[in-house]
Amino acid sequence: MSAVHAVATRPLRVLVVDDEELARLRLKSLVAECGEPRCTVAGEAANASQALVWLTTHECDLLLLDVQMPGRDGTQLAAELRMKTPAPAIVFVTAHAQHALKAFDLEAIDYLTKPVKRERLQMALRRVAQRLSVGQPVTAPPVPANDEGPVIVVSDRGRIIRVPVADVLYLKAELKYVTLRTADHTHVLDDSLAELEERLGDHFLRVHRNALVARRAVRALERRTLAGEEDEGAEGWAVCMAPVGEWLAVSRRQVAAVREALVAAGR
Repeated sequence: MSAVHAVATRPLRVLVVDDEELARLRLKSLVAECGEPRCTVAGEAANASQALVWLTTHECDLLLLDVQMPGRDGTQLAAELRMKTPAPAIVFVTAHAQHALKAFDLEAIDYLTKPVKRERLQMALRRVAQRLSVGQPVTAPPVPANDEGPVIVVSDRGRIIRVPVADVLYLKAELKYVTLRTADHTHVLDDSLAELEERLGDHFLRVHRNALVARRAVRALERRTLAGEEDEGAEGWAVCMAPVGEWLAVSRRQVAAVREALVAAGR
């Protein structure tokens, strides 16, 4: 019997990892109630260290993994488990939806927010079972719908939304959060601008310590009277972002880089 067929015919082996005992009890109960796919709770752990110890002598197909735990958190454990061969699937379970971007970066199969609903957990378990039954690596990243390319995952009133990077016009730091602007919507992220800059690469340009802009969306560079900035009312450089026609301040040290970007784009 092949390994793939064996996985398809036996129950999924689940390791529940959460520092709260009541949360583990609820997840174990929900897994037990799941009729399709068939699943069994193979073990549980209260933190990353316990999970790693358990995995030295046991095997599982899937971790239901909390993010925020004492010591190493769930994302650190997931990153470490990606090095295993074969690596178990990861489904994050947490009360904090802002971790979704990191979860998808770690190639998690799914991301569930607490309190977990039975139907939503069953959907995640089906995704894991489907990956295993067709022989795909369970660590394969979620495939963007309609081949949308790279995405930024945002939380909007409890929903997880995948915003194609190609739709992003700019990202701007606002106090404790970052505003993501598309032509039609504004979203709020908890990620730092520095982390987003590193992740997005050369398609985005830092124009100010509080702003990243998509190079393709920059339409003009002019001296203007600034509004809504620390130096409001002063004159300074700014870029116009198409198609929304919004102006963002450009720091003096970034003016040359913006000019080069406009020249390279033939504008």
